[in-house]
Amino acid sequence: MTRLSRLQEVTVLLSSIGRRSQLVGCFRDAFRELGVGGRLIGIDADPENAPAAHLLDRCYRVPKCGDPTFVNRVLNIGIEEGVCLIVPTIDPELRVYAATRQLFQDAGLTVMVSDPQTIKIACDKEETHRWLLANGFPTVRQGTPDEVLANASQWKFPLILKPRCGSASVGVTRINSLSALKALTEHESDCIVQECAQGAEHTINVFVENGRCVCAVPHRRIETRGGEVSKGVTSKNGNIMKLATEIAERLPGARGALNIQCFVHTEEAINVIEVNARFGGGFPLANRAGAKFPRWMLESVLERQSTATSKWEDGLLMLRYDSAAFIHGVGGV
Repeated sequence: MTRLSRLQEVTVLLSSIGRRSQLVGCFRDAFRELGVGGRLIGIDADPENAPAAHLLDRCYRVPKCGDPTFVNRVLNIGIEEGVCLIVPTIDPELRVYAATRQLFQDAGLTVMVSDPQTIKIACDKEETHRWLLANGFPTVRQGTPDEVLANASQWKFPLILKPRCGSASVGVTRINSLSALKALTEHESDCIVQECAQGAEHTINVFVENGRCVCAVPHRRIETRGGEVSKGVTSKNGNIMKLATEIAERLPGARGALNIQCFVHTEEAINVIEVNARFGGGFPLANRAGAKFPRWMLESVLERQSTATSKWEDGLLMLRYDSAAFIHGVGGV
């Protein structure tokens, strides 16, 4: 038995905690299931106004991830707090953590992030599209605004306009005409245009361990709000699961929690539109269904035998509702 496996208390750092209140709950459940005392700390650029920050044992203010002092600040917090695991939660910070993962590892802190190659593919929609095509995975037609404007007769409206490196559906716009596309991209060129995919939108939460996708949980997105699923239901569709597994295992150096978005028109007609190398906003549905990603991450860090499984509950419906954190003693505006 190793020193880590004997630990009775562990500390996990959730990075850019924001509104991830349910993810906090998933990790606390994992502590209970493993029978260890657990501390959850977090970091955020604006912790006072981050709801989930007030559900943690402690939360630190840090500069944004693009700041040159970000890495040293997080590293120092991790060392001082005795952190064993760092979990990134937003796209902009993934490149930073992937590039410095070994630095954290040398200090005894495991960052659950994929290798830089996978982050590059996932965080740039041009790279995602190029990689999907090169590896023979089904996807929608995609181009730059200039390509669409120059060959308008070859494109059928409506189309979807997205920031090339966007996240959480921010800036995603449905375009119904050529004039609308011209107007929206006149001063913003770093976008991509996609054909509208047919069918029902699904997200597949996948967990990759030692290069193998050990679990793939699709859910149908019934309703979304602010880029996150507000109503969804797990769906044990073998074709979706097989496709997601192949994608996850083909990605170079994928690690931990990822999610893949696709549209399912028929049983065979599936088009992948995005790959995200992090926890998806709808992950709590997969966790409740039995895909205990936080537990499996902790088992890996603690060098315990993995309980990762491909068994989970089909047809589990999630209906989200608003809750709130109340903080006393805040002065008036």
